[in-house]
Amino acid sequence: MASTVNTAFSEFLKNTVNLDPNQTNNARSSRNWLVTQIHGFSGNDGFPYLYNEKDIFYGSFARKTKIRELDDIDIMIALSAQGGVYYETSGKIEIVVDDRAPNLLTVCHDYTKTINSRKVINKFINKLNSVSQYEKAGISRNAEAATLKLKTYTWNFDIVPCFFTQPEWDGRTYYLIPDGVGNWKKTDPRIDNARTTEINQLHSGKVLNAIRIMKYWNKRPTMPTMPSYLLECLFLTYFNNLTSCPDYIDFVFKDMLEYLTRAVFCSVQDPKNIQGDLNILTFEQMRRISDKAKSDYNKAVQAISIELSGDHKGSIGKWREIFGEAFPQYT
Repeated sequence: MASTVNTAFSEFLKNTVNLDPNQTNNARSSRNWLVTQIHGFSGNDGFPYLYNEKDIFYGSFARKTKIRELDDIDIMIALSAQGGVYYETSGKIEIVVDDRAPNLLTVCHDYTKTINSRKVINKFINKLNSVSQYEKAGISRNAEAATLKLKTYTWNFDIVPCFFTQPEWDGRTYYLIPDGVGNWKKTDPRIDNARTTEINQLHSGKVLNAIRIMKYWNKRPTMPTMPSYLLECLFLTYFNNLTSCPDYIDFVFKDMLEYLTRAVFCSVQDPKNIQGDLNILTFEQMRRISDKAKSDYNKAVQAISIELSGDHKGSIGKWREIFGEAFPQYT
């Protein structure tokens, strides 16, 4: 219940959109404890040796763009290549093991010295099953990760094994992660993490709430849903090119809707320069998202006009048309 539009948006962000701070603290503590357990696997019982200094947290939880409910937490655990080398051919990456790395030879494709990423993930699953605190957990493998689901929490941990490369000809380094079919692919979450922080700081911390509230709007069952990472990259580009950001979230959100009506039809290049165009939506999906953004933009313009006339009750009612019944009522 709120008596002003600003109060309504503050309550909406606090109680509906943003993660609960206590849950966030518990999740970070649980994540850190899990990483400590994994570090204890290094070199034991044939498990590959780890490269702890290159572990990295990534994904929307790490970038602080995750919204309720918290459903997954992403962790990349770095392994030591122990003199292994990688080759990139025909759109895939293969890692060839040195003879002096017996723990890595056990996770190679049969009758080869080429590391099988599925076998590496299975190594993580087997070791996680040996941790007493996880004996009742659900532990499985997906395309890129070992997924740990604890009964006591609402979220999964996606544990992605990776290797950290030596600098290439241009001085650039990468993380190599499973590609889902037994080989490896490049990524670099350092770029996403740093980009989000820098652009948020550029606008005095206003960007994170803006992206989170747009993610909430995006998830409403009124149109096709944009992939979360695509949405983030699209709007980080928007804010990076913005000279100044309005102080009030309702004004910011209105402008984001107007931008989306056009931008959803455009290519969105991967900021890491790895994946190319991230926008793989069909034209029909783009059109429907654009139409919904245009419709809600018009409602947002009306809501702000009503608010400026002094009618906060009417304005809040108009915002509820956009966000639904989860948006606070006027009181």
